[in-house]
Amino acid sequence: MTAYQTILLEKKDKVATIWLNRPEKRNAVNEQMIGELIHAVTEINRDDRQRLILLRGKGKSFSSGADLDMMKNIDETGDERPGGVKNQLSRCLETLYQSGKPVIGVAHGSVFGGANGILAVCDIVLADIKTIFSFSEVKIGLIPAVISPFVIKRIGEFHARDFMLTGRKLSATEAESSGLINRALPPDLLDKYLNELITNILDASPAAVKKCKSLIDQVVNRWTFMEAKSETEKWIREIRATEDAQQRIRSFLDKKKG
Repeated sequence: MTAYQTILLEKKDKVATIWLNRPEKRNAVNEQMIGELIHAVTEINRDDRQRLILLRGKGKSFSSGADLDMMKNIDETGDERPGGVKNQLSRCLETLYQSGKPVIGVAHGSVFGGANGILAVCDIVLADIKTIFSFSEVKIGLIPAVISPFVIKRIGEFHARDFMLTGRKLSATEAESSGLINRALPPDLLDKYLNELITNILDASPAAVKKCKSLIDQVVNRWTFMEAKSETEKWIREIRATEDAQQRIRSFLDKKKG
């Protein structure tokens, strides 16, 4: 397993947990962390033993957003090369968004700036009820450019205008009502709910979960409405004919008869 410097990767019971691991910097995202996240997610997607990804932060906060030292260096040196930080961040978000394994984000403490983009590309996001969120870029003269396609897809234009133009702090409850996160819960209930989510995913067919992720992507991002009508009919015929689906259907019917 690769030795990472800014993240920790743990694999246990079919669950791969990626920890953002710069607690002394409140897990501020720098160029190295971006590269390591891409590498880790790619590694997990190639490992058939792992069924899902948890994304969490060590220390007091999930993440304070982009490392300002990194942003200062970009300003001084430029970042127009193909492999530059901005391009790498976009690639990182796309890698998480397109992951073949479900990605569950778990937030706590503070989630500022670009860290909201990392959560926005997760399939499901939970947060400690005391978590504070902020699209703080405008406060320091920046804009949430690279994360905006994913965030606006998740929360819509209406909420994006409010949150991004003001940079104001949001409670976990408001983040939940906007759709930025799925559930805001006290720590004990959060752990219980997270374990239930994990159990549900692990009980499901790995092939069906992967195909379902691809289905959502195709319907939302790629097919026209008319294409979706014909393509989805083809997809259900194909997966229904697989051995895994047939076995699971027979098992379900046998239990129902019993």
